Amino acid sequence: MPDQVVDDPRVYLAAERTLLAWIRTGLAMMGFGFVVARFGLFLRELEAAKQTVPTQSFHASLWFGTALVILGALVNLIAAWQNAHLVRRFREGTWNPNRQSRLGILIAVLLAIVGIAVTAYLITVR
Repeated sequence: MPDQVVDDPRVYLAAERTLLAWIRTGLAMMGFGFVVARFGLFLRELEAAKQTVPTQSFHASLWFGTALVILGALVNLIAAWQNAHLVRRFREGTWNPNRQSRLGILIAVLLAIVGIAVTAYLITVR
């Protein structure tokens, strides 16, 4: 397929479906980040309703949630950039089918790190 322009519309539609999947992933991460960030506020309100003195701080949920929102926004930006370059490579005939999805691997590793950090936080704060 080198030095050949891809004329099959199914190839471009597949690239668009992939972009839309990445956008859904980014939006899900941002939505989940918002929930995590606001969970600490919810826990503080529960303690206030019990009229007890707060025994612990819930600021970590704000940081974990904010990190997920930022990561979700970055996923959307990188996915748009990657899709534009992929379509350009299709048109130029320079697309390499053996190339790995660096974005997918990067997001998987970052989410694993966030998951481990949240697990450590939940274990240390009881």
